[in-house]
Amino acid sequence: MNTVCSSAAGGNTPRGLFSYRKYWASRFGTAPFLPMSRAEMDQLGWDSCDVILVTGDAYIDHPSFGMALVGRLLEVQGFRVGIISQPDWLSASAFRTLGRPNLFFGVTAGNMDSMINRYTADRKPRSDDAYTPNGEANRRPDRALVVYAQRCREAFPGANVVIGSIEASLRRIAHYDYWSDKVRRSVLPDSKADLLIYGSAERALVELAHRLAAGEPIGDIHDLRGTAFMVPHGWLPGEGWSEIDSTAIDTPGLLIRHADPYALTSPGGEEASCTPRQIPAPAIGPSGQVVTMRFAAHQRMPKLDRARSAIRLPSYEQVAANPVLYAHASRVFHLESNPGNARALIQGHGERDVWLNPPPIPLSTSEMDGVFAAPFQRRPHPSYGEAKIPAFEMIRFSINIMRGCFGGCTFCSITEHEGRIIQSRSEQSILHEIEEIRDKTPGFTGIISDLGGPTANMYRLACKDRQIEAACRRLSCVFPGICENLDTDHTPLVRLYRKARALPGVKKVLISSGLRYDLAVRDPQYVRELVSHHVGGYLKIAPEHTEEGPLAHMMKPGMGSYEQFKAMFEKFSKEVGKEQYLIPYFIAAHPGTTDQDMLNLALWLKRNHFRLDQVQTFLPTPMAIATAMYHSRKNPLRKVGNASAVVETVRGVRQRRLHKAFLRYHDPDNWPLLREALKQMGRADLIGNGRQQLVPFLQPLGARPHVNAAQRSKPGAVSPSVGRRQAGSTVVVGGRGKR
Repeated sequence: MNTVCSSAAGGNTPRGLFSYRKYWASRFGTAPFLPMSRAEMDQLGWDSCDVILVTGDAYIDHPSFGMALVGRLLEVQGFRVGIISQPDWLSASAFRTLGRPNLFFGVTAGNMDSMINRYTADRKPRSDDAYTPNGEANRRPDRALVVYAQRCREAFPGANVVIGSIEASLRRIAHYDYWSDKVRRSVLPDSKADLLIYGSAERALVELAHRLAAGEPIGDIHDLRGTAFMVPHGWLPGEGWSEIDSTAIDTPGLLIRHADPYALTSPGGEEASCTPRQIPAPAIGPSGQVVTMRFAAHQRMPKLDRARSAIRLPSYEQVAANPVLYAHASRVFHLESNPGNARALIQGHGERDVWLNPPPIPLSTSEMDGVFAAPFQRRPHPSYGEAKIPAFEMIRFSINIMRGCFGGCTFCSITEHEGRIIQSRSEQSILHEIEEIRDKTPGFTGIISDLGGPTANMYRLACKDRQIEAACRRLSCVFPGICENLDTDHTPLVRLYRKARALPGVKKVLISSGLRYDLAVRDPQYVRELVSHHVGGYLKIAPEHTEEGPLAHMMKPGMGSYEQFKAMFEKFSKEVGKEQYLIPYFIAAHPGTTDQDMLNLALWLKRNHFRLDQVQTFLPTPMAIATAMYHSRKNPLRKVGNASAVVETVRGVRQRRLHKAFLRYHDPDNWPLLREALKQMGRADLIGNGRQQLVPFLQPLGARPHVNAAQRSKPGAVSPSVGRRQAGSTVVVGGRGKR
């Protein structure tokens, strides 16, 4: 029997995360580390695990790593949780290490999509893996989520298999896959999993575990928000549910289905295109037939209960064959992403459907505090010995203060995974974690490396009206301008900064997460506080581009906001007598970018004395809006159709290299390519040794020069030590995005 509760029906009052009665196994107490071997289980007195988490990452018992976060949360609920980390996927043997789980296998590729983890934007294999001991590469397979889930099935036929985390979130429906250059199916049917949990998984995971423990079959659990599952074609959860064709709510050009009073009909009954609200004269059709006017009575669609409505997207087969339908599906998918008003989505895959329930309701501050209050050891599992795990070294002394992002940048996948509503921890919770680092983490020197999250300065920012927030369908709160309903007061964040740096034993608190500078300039008090106390010489921000075309396709603010922030930054740095510099990030080859746009950006960089050392080329990540632009050459930010304007898309290897070369115009290795391109663009006047010219006539002999220490100290120079980032993607660390 299928149960339908308010959460699946769109209800917005979820059960409290910590309101469940603890499972009986809580009597075993807290594990020092979640066990990774039968020997560790024996030491804990366990005969079996209730839940076994399989991950492509090394196990680090720290809240910035997804498997540790959800594993400790399930432990707090009373369940015995084991971890299989980076198993040998060539056979099922490694997946039998901890025995058969009583409730389910929880499978994830790790904190990053496995294809992004393994390959560069040029589709070349990476030489290292930040989530593996000593950075060793090739410790996980391509499309690890599918491989691991299938191996779990092979190891224990009949065991429940649940997939989740970033790879599941970004591949939950049919999606364009950059590495195979084709549209692939949802990972749900490919993995043969029973359930997919997307987004921040705490609510669904906790409820699922308790219901399975109570004896409910996983095949009957269809009412959890933030989950997806396979159903027979045409299945609906119960009485009163309605299915809506997505083309009826957002018409993809000529593919209109509903009656149109202005439609043209040929004698053969074929529909022809017509601009809405125009009444054209009789005309000759494309085949020479006379096209006549047909008036149809307009029928208003009956008002449906949103909580019991499901939108049918074009099927996998349709979006794989038709890029316009792919762009349309992407648009509808993103419009149905607000937990306050999102409807269920359906997408056919062959003879079955993938059913997606609405997104999860965000955690409250007290629930966030509870999640981060679990007894983490804050270090890697002892089995790794003295091996260094680069991702841990990077976040060892940093703290996640919030999750989510309402920026909506089209190249970024944070919102598809974490949502647009900011979920913040309390001051007390954050300050307590700083004290935990100070008192328990070896090597702490008094410097907190970051207080941040996906965006450094969205802490506690939210819509001024909860009702407006629940009804809103905007893809961004800050584009094309900052919404008048958005509270941009940074006072709570300023107060947190002051209390954090006042703690005994804390010498400095740095802010390393990316800063949303168009928000920051709304609160000069925040910029003053940040610049005066929390910048370690360099502050990274991401204008991404200077030109209007690319910025509009990215949903990023214009350079006016950057210039305003830069003026504040320099003013306040001067007031406190500090020599500090901004580090701007830019993306090459983003959809909507022309060669001329990149040339203009290169000239801007030269005028402003920027010599970028590390730059990135756009990487199309699954489900991002910019990826839909890249694949379809249409813009899902507007209604799409066959006649929609074509989005300039940089696909060829040479042009992608050229766009990246413009960002590094100063590199002699790029000069031959730039000279050739400038001549083809009719800008040979930019070749020469003058200050206004971009590249010199002559190519120097020998190795290219490196930036020396003196050059690094000059205004506008960018230090080579700045950490690598994935442009056009999101590196998510336990729900925390690094852009």
